[in-house]
Amino acid sequence: MTVTAPTATAPPRARVMVCDDSVTIRGALTRMLEADPGIEVVARVENGRAAVDQVRAARADVVVLDIEMPVMDGITALPLILRADPGVRIIMASTLTTRGAEIALRALRLGASDYVPKPSSIGTTGDDAFQRELVAKVKGLARMRRQFPAAARPPIAMRAAASMPARLLAVGSSTGGPQALFALVQGLGKSLPVPVVMTQHMPPAFTPILADHLDRLDCLRCAEARDGETLLPGRIYIAPGDRHLVIDGNRSVLRARVTSDPPENFCRPSVDPMLRSAATICEGRVLVAMLTGMGRDGLQGTRAVVDAGGTAVAQDEVTSVVWGMPGAIAQAGLCHAVLPLPSIAPKLLQLLKGTRA
Repeated sequence: MTVTAPTATAPPRARVMVCDDSVTIRGALTRMLEADPGIEVVARVENGRAAVDQVRAARADVVVLDIEMPVMDGITALPLILRADPGVRIIMASTLTTRGAEIALRALRLGASDYVPKPSSIGTTGDDAFQRELVAKVKGLARMRRQFPAAARPPIAMRAAASMPARLLAVGSSTGGPQALFALVQGLGKSLPVPVVMTQHMPPAFTPILADHLDRLDCLRCAEARDGETLLPGRIYIAPGDRHLVIDGNRSVLRARVTSDPPENFCRPSVDPMLRSAATICEGRVLVAMLTGMGRDGLQGTRAVVDAGGTAVAQDEVTSVVWGMPGAIAQAGLCHAVLPLPSIAPKLLQLLKGTRA
């Protein structure tokens, strides 16, 4: 008798509803999404009212929702879609403007899972980076909705935590990052003994709005980093869009430097220069938190921190929209812990306990 080994079953295709008042953009988004064999566009609608009416019948995992539409706009439709289907994941499609950024990030606070900034070329020539980002977010959010098991991977080797107290908490994030940052900041509470620096891959119009929304959580004070400013304990400093945030200073004071150095890992801001500079200036006394994100930005910087004596914690695959950045440092054996998002802030607080700035 011949015995056939069981084969792994591919997860079902992600089911997507596209909601945009422009027939050109609906068509472009559909082509971009269905170019990936793991995605099926199950409905295309022209306004928020139609999305509310059809979301349950379409059995969509993810809705790509435009903000500005006639009949019913995206921000009005958002809570109604979630009421009609509480499990659906919503990606807000925003223009690359300050107003678009404000509305998109407000939508995250109201229950949207993520956003995509629409390039001006979407209806004509398309945009490869936009397509990669959109596809990654759709597939990641569909996996999270259906709770597909994480891929089988080799065991991850963990490292002991650093013996020296950290002088700085450094956070890196990208795809799915804003929601993860909201959760992390709320978990850290209202005071910390060290400054916090964050690099989130984001366009220039969005980073000041992200900082403002994090500041409104009434936890730690948060703002975009300014070149030359002193980094104070219990404050969060966000890398400005299209600028790297690097760390300067000495053994008694830390300062922010904001630079226009070339992109790294195709990103500016990039996590790597922030972490490399922190490892040097803080002599390894850095605590790294790597959150959800596509790509491997932050891997070399985390290696520099850990080689200098610091500690790294990564978000796990199940709670990450994309397990690229945290997965890279975890699989490289650089982490002290790999944890679900709700457990990361308590672990950071534990590691910072007794730390003096």
